Amino acid sequence: MKKILIFSLAYFPHVGGAEIAIKEITDRIDDIEFHLITLRFENEQQEERMGNVLVHRIGNGASYLQKILFVPRAAGFAARLNQQHHYDAFWAMMSYMLFPIVLLRNRGIRTPYLLSLQEGDPWGRMFTRWFILPLRPVLSFGFRHACRVQTISTFLAVWAARMGFAQEIGVIPNGVDLSRFTEMRHPSLVTAGVVNLITASRLVHKNALDDVIRSLVLLPENIQFVIYGSGPDEAELQRLSEELRVSDRVLFKGYIAHAALAQAFATAHIFIRPSRSEGMGNAFIEALAVGLPVIATQEGGIADFLFDEKRNPNKPTTGWAVDVNSPEQIAYAVKDIMTNPEKVTRVRRNGLALVREKYDWNTISRQMHVLFETVCKASTILA
Repeated sequence: MKKILIFSLAYFPHVGGAEIAIKEITDRIDDIEFHLITLRFENEQQEERMGNVLVHRIGNGASYLQKILFVPRAAGFAARLNQQHHYDAFWAMMSYMLFPIVLLRNRGIRTPYLLSLQEGDPWGRMFTRWFILPLRPVLSFGFRHACRVQTISTFLAVWAARMGFAQEIGVIPNGVDLSRFTEMRHPSLVTAGVVNLITASRLVHKNALDDVIRSLVLLPENIQFVIYGSGPDEAELQRLSEELRVSDRVLFKGYIAHAALAQAFATAHIFIRPSRSEGMGNAFIEALAVGLPVIATQEGGIADFLFDEKRNPNKPTTGWAVDVNSPEQIAYAVKDIMTNPEKVTRVRRNGLALVREKYDWNTISRQMHVLFETVCKASTILA
């Protein structure tokens, strides 16, 4: 049986789109043995099996120092594991995980590796900040020597080329578990007493939740914004809602386990996240799968699946697109959804069809399996 070692800075129970992708994909592949090295948070087990992955946690905590130290620690730990298991391939989940793999190559361990790009931050934040610039040559080396690069959007595929990867780039998106995120019957927007705008996201600047709060001033008072998630901007967002006198219409629900998200969507009327940058965004696809109308920008990877009636006239409409930093356009989109039920029905149907065609985890896992086999074959060639 082939063996693959995954490098991921975080893993369950601390999840975002990348961590969900690892679990959903590996759970559907039973002919490859997966190990994973990740950062150990306080009081977590150092080693445990989760689904089809044997998880090894190193370090102690999620401080910036621990994240920096993770790189050499992961490289050293991986070298010891490799002596025992002789991995056929490595899998770097996001570009930061190239650093331990480059260190391993410097130690003579030339195991072929797959790089998956799932970054949601803009290019400048990822690659041009002052403390990253001195390390750019290391990242470029990591990109150039990857056996394969897989990205979750066409937007991120451009990044790989800019960083020096010269081969064909595989665009395989994240997906949705259609056995859990199923089409639901939502209350009519026309007759609803309270209309729930809902989001599931980290509370950070790039996700632009502040723009949704600002849009509430322009909307009827029966419309409220329900926020599932946590993050460093929570206090700032609370202050903004108080300043605008809409705090009674902004509900901060905090962190929600991914397993409970589908049920939370059942209480909603509209999904919204007007992101300033986005690699893809799993929550958008999950919202489409349950039949929620979606309001979003078309930044980054969102443009691969969010097609607007006016902006994308040659494609089936799947949502309502707004410009970045535009509370006025958000308010207009909400009003359009509330007053055009037939249009909403059509758009929901298109969105669900797109998800079933391209974003089912079963389909995506088969595509990733082919990619893993390709990388593992390179191990035989190198040997």
